[in-house]
Amino acid sequence: MNMRQHFDEATVLVTGGTGSFGNALWDLLRDSAVREVRIFSRDELKQELMRIRYNDHRLRFYIGDVRDRDSLSRAMSGVDYVFHAAALKQVPSCEFFPLQAVQTNVLGSSNVIEESLRNRVARVVCLSTDKAVYPINAMGMTKALMEKTTVAAARAQDSSRTVLSSVRYGNVMCSRGSVIPLFIKQLKSGLPLTVTVPEMTRFLLPLTQAIALVGFALENAVQGDLFVRKAPACTVEDLALALKNLFASDVPVQIIGMRHGEKIYETLATREELLKAEDMGDYYRVPMDDRDLNYGKYFTEGDTRGSSLEDYTSHNTQQLDVAGVERLLLELPEVRAELESVGRI
Repeated sequence: MNMRQHFDEATVLVTGGTGSFGNALWDLLRDSAVREVRIFSRDELKQELMRIRYNDHRLRFYIGDVRDRDSLSRAMSGVDYVFHAAALKQVPSCEFFPLQAVQTNVLGSSNVIEESLRNRVARVVCLSTDKAVYPINAMGMTKALMEKTTVAAARAQDSSRTVLSSVRYGNVMCSRGSVIPLFIKQLKSGLPLTVTVPEMTRFLLPLTQAIALVGFALENAVQGDLFVRKAPACTVEDLALALKNLFASDVPVQIIGMRHGEKIYETLATREELLKAEDMGDYYRVPMDDRDLNYGKYFTEGDTRGSSLEDYTSHNTQQLDVAGVERLLLELPEVRAELESVGRI
């Protein structure tokens, strides 16, 4: 089924809907037969800008916070699908204010799930991150707990009730607050590119592929599934060099060191998850662990297959060289627009 057709006559709610994901989803759905897309967020200015930009009666705006269950309840009535994108995402900010991350990413996510169940929403997809795997920072820890909260709720439902699933992906290229817009701003201003650690690797995922992952989860998930999008990676140094080449810039690269809570590489799926995962081509489907609390019957069982598997990380996935990163960057409309603005294409 074409992804747009899945939304025919549907009412959709996007939490944190004024962000990159919400805008890209509406760009996809605006030519579909979707009945209504509800944008739920706490930022009235971004909502107003989005309302003016798109000017479509099917786009409805709800001021609220996922921390406030009453505001969610008002927005959730009559909704078919929920995409839960609201989160505190900046790693350093969450390090300094971890309880704020807990309130939004964990308790707020629980509110979204509980209100979805109460309103008998058909399907919910929660957006997670590679930082939830072996988390060392508050952002990743709270996203990991969001995943656990989703699975715990899914375990208590049957297939005829609200289907709860999650998706996990790495860095979305050109999303708000990500490094590519920062590097481009520095390049256009003639400032040094501030690179944390040159050999640091990160997954690279265009926003269109992130949307496709969420759509794939919506169409294919059974209760409690987690979906991972396979993606290439590169070093931060090669990303900086690729952008310098595209913009024909000779600004220096300034090494600033790792920020609070950062890793040298990220992991999208553990070997324990891969052991039970279904390889679906561009995606891994990881079913939920549906064991109950009667642990005794599992003590004598084991599986040695995991000893030969590796985690799926930004170090061992397909590695793009500088030329490969340039080709991927040129596929992004945001980068092409910036290059056009300086006469490079």
